[in-house]
Amino acid sequence: MDLSKHAFFEGKIVPLADAKINIATHGFLYGTAVFGGIRGYWNEEKKRLFVFRPYDHYRRLLHSAHMMAMSTSYDEESLIELTLEVLRADNYQQDVYMRPTFYKSDLGIGVRLHDLKDEFCLFTMPYEKYVKNDTNAHVTISSWRRIDDNMIPARGKVAGAYANSALIKTDANRAGFDEALVLDQNGHISEGSAMNVFMIRDGVVITPPVTDNILEGITRKSAIELLRNEMGLQVVERSIDRTEVSIADEFFMTGTAAQIMAVTKVDHRPIGRGEMGPITAKLRDLYDGVLRAKNPKYAHWNVAV
Repeated sequence: MDLSKHAFFEGKIVPLADAKINIATHGFLYGTAVFGGIRGYWNEEKKRLFVFRPYDHYRRLLHSAHMMAMSTSYDEESLIELTLEVLRADNYQQDVYMRPTFYKSDLGIGVRLHDLKDEFCLFTMPYEKYVKNDTNAHVTISSWRRIDDNMIPARGKVAGAYANSALIKTDANRAGFDEALVLDQNGHISEGSAMNVFMIRDGVVITPPVTDNILEGITRKSAIELLRNEMGLQVVERSIDRTEVSIADEFFMTGTAAQIMAVTKVDHRPIGRGEMGPITAKLRDLYDGVLRAKNPKYAHWNVAV
């Protein structure tokens, strides 16, 4: 990471190299932090950087903070403006990733959420491809279960909860797979290590409901709207059984970092013809145009830096 870049830390924009927390910080010791992942996309024709759906990302981040008993004076608009200031400080002319975080900043020992100070920080970095094999991904059913909403808020991006994701992703990668599918406590497909999932059967797009311990994904939300409004497809939100995946016509996964990843094989069983299907391919192209502010109909999703 380029330490000459800037960050927002303890109330001001500073060089990233100076944005440091103490090893006794509560958020570091106990994972009492919530974060967002936001992407910005460079449009070469317009010579502008566009941040994708920042209001939705910050609304979810503020909801996550609320679930973790955090208080803040920021709202969505002020967080967006602050983000634009940090991006302008570094004058990016390429795709970029933003990581805003609220965290419990007190020093010391003691497991709790109350009577602690809450801080906000933000850093940015050039984007690197999240999954290299995103047109032909091979995934496995993980032996780890997805965290339950009665354990840690599954619909929030809680830092400590991502130990679950790390266990899932590392075991899958070490076994030779690109990603994993994770079951909830009822044995239904919940999501990937850090992605939402979509299955296509007989022309109908199916995705797990928000009550199946999934993150309420911004990319998921965008994909549903594009599938319905631009591609004229029926999208059904319902639980997905494990064995349904192997008889699906197409399968893809979505996330801010990964965007839209085509899955062509699950546990050595091909999905459909074993290659990216036409619906997934069309959605990927459509989504890329929206991300880069090339589709006027969805201009309201893009904020220019």
